[in-house]
Amino acid sequence: MTKRSQFVTKTGVIAATVGSAVGLGNIWRFPYEAGVHGGGAFLLLYIVCIFLIGIPVMLSEFVLGRATHQNGVGAFRKLAPRSPFRIVAYMGIIASVMILSFYSVVAGWIMEYLFQSIEGLFWNVDAEQYAERFAAFISNPWRPALWTLIFLAMNFLVLRRGVEKGIEKISNILMPVLFILLVIFCANSLSLPRATEGVKFLFTPHFEELSASVVIGAMGQAFFSLSLGLTCMLTYASYFSDSTKLTQSAVLTAILDSLVAILAGLVIFPAVFSFGKTPEEGPKLVFEVLPSIFAEMTGGHIWSVAFFLLLFFASLTSTISMSEIFISYLVEERRMERQKASILNTGVCAVLGVLCALSFGPLSEFTICGKNIFDLFDYVASNIFLPCGGILLSLFAGWALDRAIMRNQLTNDGRLSARWVKPLRFCMRFIAPIAICIVFIYGLL
Repeated sequence: MTKRSQFVTKTGVIAATVGSAVGLGNIWRFPYEAGVHGGGAFLLLYIVCIFLIGIPVMLSEFVLGRATHQNGVGAFRKLAPRSPFRIVAYMGIIASVMILSFYSVVAGWIMEYLFQSIEGLFWNVDAEQYAERFAAFISNPWRPALWTLIFLAMNFLVLRRGVEKGIEKISNILMPVLFILLVIFCANSLSLPRATEGVKFLFTPHFEELSASVVIGAMGQAFFSLSLGLTCMLTYASYFSDSTKLTQSAVLTAILDSLVAILAGLVIFPAVFSFGKTPEEGPKLVFEVLPSIFAEMTGGHIWSVAFFLLLFFASLTSTISMSEIFISYLVEERRMERQKASILNTGVCAVLGVLCALSFGPLSEFTICGKNIFDLFDYVASNIFLPCGGILLSLFAGWALDRAIMRNQLTNDGRLSARWVKPLRFCMRFIAPIAICIVFIYGLL
């Protein structure tokens, strides 16, 4: 029997799990969510939710993955062979393919903007033209689809090399580079004329502005930022060695993931205030507002290239982890060679990704329930599959899983302190499921 792959080093464990969590959700989604929801109060609630919801759900996945050393389907088959909870694993596979399909389209947009930055195509353009150029690009009949396919091909080149030589190796390279780029960007943004206004916006909580939408937004960002509910962390944990400290790894992953989000805020908000923009610009911050800011900055050409390179790295580490959910299932449950499994995963996502890429152009008139293909995939995966998966994973780990398994995994068979086991189990049973239920219901309204 072939020995199952494992992450070789402790650094590789952290780099891979942080790489899975860190993505566009941190560098793109967090700044515009914080901008729309008022800054400081949103950030404070986000951090609270990371510890009350994010870490317990992540540990639920870690425990199931490391206890079985199997993919999601195999883990539930081993721990609860006749339990309906197994549906979580199949939901994770479907959701991962859907997310990878539309996520690769956004990654393709980033590659287009990286190319335009290198070519210097952002300069000498009126501020109003950035929105027109972005709209013209995403509605192009072939260019977004081409970039989507190129990105998926790069994703495939990493995945085909396996866990140690592919995922761990690329994570060990890209994550330090990503942090270095973020720190350099922060130093530059904080040197801008009105940088202090951006810093105050991000870190000064105005509790009088708190509303239900701010609380829900913070809970949702905390949950989705950590790639939870997909069985992604379960799959990665199945490659952990038995000596890996699960609680320590989860806390460190959550802290580093949050640090990336905060650094992204320190990159964007000082620049936004310094150049007279507003933080409430929303999702268009990256593709319409920031290019206009780079055009006005000293050395803006270099900063533009570096920023979109940063986004590209963040995209790649996330899509690698999402791909592994389906690939590990094909390899272990369907006895498929990894090379063939990687090709099938890439092929399916390429077809669906092209459809998503064309949703703003030739297929813009094709809608289901009033949504184009891109928006439909985003809505179903993010608003239905992920929260449902998170709820069921928490409930299974908190109520159905044998307490001895939970205790043994969190304490490494008694070698580590057990003082956190009961509080974590309480969060898994009550706090996390209830909070995610609220996000789920709000997302459907």
